[in-house]
Order: sequence, then C-alpha cells, then structure tokens
Amino acid sequence: GADMYRLLKLGARGVQIATRLVPTYECDAATAFKEAYVNSTSEDIVLINSPVGLPGRAINNKFLKDVSAGKRNPVNCPWKCLKTCDYKTAPYCISLALINAAKGKLKNGFVFAGSNAYRTKKIQSVKTVFQEFIAEYERFRTRENAQMLQNTFQTLQRKETEKVLIS
Repeated sequence: GADMYRLLKLGARGVQIATRLVPTYECDAATAFKEAYVNSTSEDIVLINSPVGLPGRAINNKFLKDVSAGKRNPVNCPWKCLKTCDYKTAPYCISLALINAAKGKLKNGFVFAGSNAYRTKKIQSVKTVFQEFIAEYERFRTRENAQMLQNTFQTLQRKETEKVLIS
C-alpha cells in the first residue's frame, strides 16, 4: 500500500503486484512453495543466472547452493523447450526445477520471487492482501495530507507573525 501510494504520487499510472499474491490460499502452488516466501529473509533473496541466459531473482535454497557449487547436472531435458537453453551444458533443466518447486519439491527446484518476498509473514487470502493494500495506502495518503495541512498552517502562522512584527 505504501509503495503503491509513493509510486502513484510520482506519476505512475499503475503498479504491478505479484509477490504478495503468491503466499495466498488461492495460489495453486504447493504450501512448501508459499512457505519459502513466508520463511525467507532479505539475505535469502538472490540474483541467479538461469540456464536460458537470463538473470532471475530467487529465494536461495539447497538446490541453488548446489548449482553454485557445481554439484548439479541435468540427466536429460524432457522438453528442449527454450532455444537459448543448452541442456547439454546447463546445470539443470529450468522447466523441471520450476515444476518441482510449484509442487513443493524444493529439494529438486527453487522459487523465483520479487525483491520484497521476505516481507511476507503469513499465508492469507487474496481478499485480506487487498484489504491490507487499501488500508496502508489510505494511512499514507491521510498522513501526507495531514502533514501538508500542518505545513500550510505553520506557513500562515509565520506570515501572520511577520505582519504583526512589521506593523
């Protein structure tokens, strides 16, 4: 909510949300996948180089640590789905890793996540997430409006004081 308010105030016409919607009851990923968000810390969020040649942000786990240590090699690639992925030299099949993760098999996969995934503290409903967005947005809007009113009042007081001193 607060981030949304700040971005819209800066002139954005909209915001994209995804991270907060993953650890919800409505998300069809396995509970272990959602718990990876809930149990993560800011230090767990890392940038990785995927086998397809693109960077990605993920929640660090044993699978990714093994990849970094050179301990992972794909046995095969069942789909050969991405032209930029050379399955013969890739440390793992990204499709298999992501499917495993979505099924909760994090021993053989990992979780992509946004930079703020660690801020998620519980699995909850989408409705509750949006209620929190709205409440936080309104809190920041109200706080800013109150600050603007206070600044205006102080400016008027200062000008009134200056008039009295000059006359």
